[in-house]
Amino acid sequence: MKSLYDVLEERGLISQCTDEELRDKLIKEKCTVYIGFDPTADSLHLGSMVPIMVLAHYQRSGHTAIALVGGATGMVGDPSGKSEERNLLTAEQVKENVAGIRKQLSHFLDFDGDNPALLLDNHDWIGPMSFIDWLRDVGKYFNLNVMLGKESVKARLASDAGLSYTEFSYQTMQAYDFLHLFDHHGCTIQGGGSDQWGNITAGIDLIRKARGKSAYGLTSPLITTAKGEKFGKSAGNAIWLDPNRTSPYKYYQYWINTDDRDVERYLKFFTFLPIEEIEEIMRAHEEAPGRREAQRRLAIESTTLVHGQEGLDKALRASQVLFGGEIDGMSDGELSEIFADVPSIEIGRERLNDGIGLIDLLHEAGACKSKGEARRDITGGGIYINNERQGDIERVVTEDDLATETILVLRKGKKNYRMVRFT
Repeated sequence: MKSLYDVLEERGLISQCTDEELRDKLIKEKCTVYIGFDPTADSLHLGSMVPIMVLAHYQRSGHTAIALVGGATGMVGDPSGKSEERNLLTAEQVKENVAGIRKQLSHFLDFDGDNPALLLDNHDWIGPMSFIDWLRDVGKYFNLNVMLGKESVKARLASDAGLSYTEFSYQTMQAYDFLHLFDHHGCTIQGGGSDQWGNITAGIDLIRKARGKSAYGLTSPLITTAKGEKFGKSAGNAIWLDPNRTSPYKYYQYWINTDDRDVERYLKFFTFLPIEEIEEIMRAHEEAPGRREAQRRLAIESTTLVHGQEGLDKALRASQVLFGGEIDGMSDGELSEIFADVPSIEIGRERLNDGIGLIDLLHEAGACKSKGEARRDITGGGIYINNERQGDIERVVTEDDLATETILVLRKGKKNYRMVRFT
């Protein structure tokens, strides 16, 4: 029987493990595992997808998955992997962020059924404790020499920014989370990114000292692209799971633009497709890489997972618009995102009252260098309004021609677009 450990390993989702016996333990026992998510924003982003997928694999294999939202730790900030101290969030900000993350995690984990996942907030048990309680019941188990030896701590102490007492204390909070979940939910495994190794081992040490029991840690690799860029960024911006922050179209396009060198890895990381099917997809991809079928399958699977079938349909429809598909039923925001890199102009809306000659509009928008060129292009059948071909040189554009609330799209030939916004 294949262990969940083997499943994660063949998908490249294991970076470090505290004990190799975890492989057999995951076969012989139903285990409880937790992974934490700090509420630094009201949405998770693609950087959070690896731990989310790992947690979902645990649940799909019959184990109990706990998603822990850090309502308490989020108010302190994890120094791991950070070169300087984070700005501290207010209690109100953390509360709002926790609510947003709860909603998103439900897309990946089943919180009902025969083997429900748990969604917990560490503020529920850390918040009520006094400082004296913390020092007596938690702090007494931590050796300062060991804490100073953690890589994340040493790196910050050696930097110009240094490390505040607040951030230095973070590892005691995450360690106590593990102890609390061990006591109250029988949790024996903590997962997370490889940058969490120090925090995870601190929790294992605390359980050993305070309870005389064993616990385990299993981390996943931090992802970078084949180009050495930070994964989950596009044009310097994070790719969010919240459709109000990153539309399904932009999310889909991020995956479509995956480098050939990354696509097999990402199919293993970010889909639940069987390994055998991924290998088949890659064989077909290698035969005809120009068709980008592997990227297309990756985009379809991941977009459906995050945004559902409705979100995928919106993304596919938006993609088709760029290739001459119908433009109707879309909003200003959706159309603006599709044509974000297209030259655009703004024109006073009052000019639509009497109508604007199509020839004049093409010249004004820069689609044609002269009115004579515009006349020839219309006659030749190369001009489109909202992807519908125009053949009348006397054509007048009115408010009825708007594709959305304020936008009209001009096209010359196959790919020469201009977006006109009437304000």
